[in-house]
Amino acid sequence: MNFIDLFAGAGGLSEGFIRAGFTPIAHVEMDKAACYSLRTRTAYHYLKANNQYSIYVSYLRGEISREKLYKEIPDEVKSSIINLPVGPEHNETIHKTIKSLLGKQKVDLIIGGPPCQAYSLAGRSRSATKMEGDPRNYLFVEYANYLAFYKPKMFVFENVLGLKSAKRGFYLEQMEKLFLDRGYKMKLFTVEANNFGVLQRRRRVIIIGWKKDLNLEIPNLEEVKHQTKSTVADVLVDLPVLLAGAGIDKYQAYAGDTNQYLINNCIRNGIDVLTQHISRPHNQQDKKIYRIAIKKWKRSGERLNYNDLPDELKTHNNRTSFFDRFKVVADDLPYSQTVVAHIAKDGHYYIHPDIKQIRSLTVREAARLQSFPDDYYFEGVKPSDIKRKLSFNRTAAFKQIGNAVPPLMAYAIAKSIMKIL
Repeated sequence: MNFIDLFAGAGGLSEGFIRAGFTPIAHVEMDKAACYSLRTRTAYHYLKANNQYSIYVSYLRGEISREKLYKEIPDEVKSSIINLPVGPEHNETIHKTIKSLLGKQKVDLIIGGPPCQAYSLAGRSRSATKMEGDPRNYLFVEYANYLAFYKPKMFVFENVLGLKSAKRGFYLEQMEKLFLDRGYKMKLFTVEANNFGVLQRRRRVIIIGWKKDLNLEIPNLEEVKHQTKSTVADVLVDLPVLLAGAGIDKYQAYAGDTNQYLINNCIRNGIDVLTQHISRPHNQQDKKIYRIAIKKWKRSGERLNYNDLPDELKTHNNRTSFFDRFKVVADDLPYSQTVVAHIAKDGHYYIHPDIKQIRSLTVREAARLQSFPDDYYFEGVKPSDIKRKLSFNRTAAFKQIGNAVPPLMAYAIAKSIMKIL
């Protein structure tokens, strides 16, 4: 079974489908940094399948460059990452590339979800026009055109919860009519990532579609209730203690043994190489606030209200909303708050729970909360961020992680699709 991934991002959805046994034909993504991450992950899958995994490990250890890694990959594998926006200007080029990769195969599945800003409540609240007239509102039309062009048996469309309410349900209604016009029925599910074993509270819309002439029984994804006794501590406990601004990449050794959660969910997956575990530097004021927030949670299980801070620590003009702008990632709960792309701008909403560290989450910690395996490397456009003296671009990495579909949730959905097909 093969698939095309549209609006692929850094590949979280794709990773789950590959783990379930599907084969990617192509990934289409407009963000250049995300495409480098996809290319690196494609290199990982290719090398592992061809008993050359040691080359990828050498890259994680910093022993070979990104360019050297890519030279180990055939051109047709590299060309499967298509760095173009889906739309009228580039569709012909995208189709030509996919056709050359497909050969005589037919497409079994299309997966992906258009950028969510046009539908998200946060996106609408920040927009002066409430996203009216934004061309991203209608990217589902392009998605439908790809269904008509490739005629897959099924599709999986992921998006934010706001899709259901955007323009009072108008877009969703149009989407369903359009998919039906292209020959596909659909079912919409509102899912919670935590129910799939992800240690994060993350509600999303998953639409499963199928050719209307196929008599398929679609399982109810909303009935999935993964039972786990794990807590957020299980994704943090074996990582080295870091102060603000500390850490190295590549590579570090783990600080402790693995555990069943990390093993069972393919997060810490067999190699003793830890990358991208570098903490942001923070000024003294932020560290004082972090300390207060951590103590408050540890002492009484209460969140910090911004207005309760000492006056000398209050620098934001907005005192009437967003009181929890400084928030601890509680390690004693079975899920964290939702990891979103805003983590690329600051880490105030993602404070590490250890009072000894007084910092926000690292890229690796955020990736683990999203259930990405530790050997998943998040790239920037350039191999390094010279201004911050990093061997990777932290802002680009955080943005990709925040926008991603958790691979563990994608894997569960992929298994159910594989069973149907």
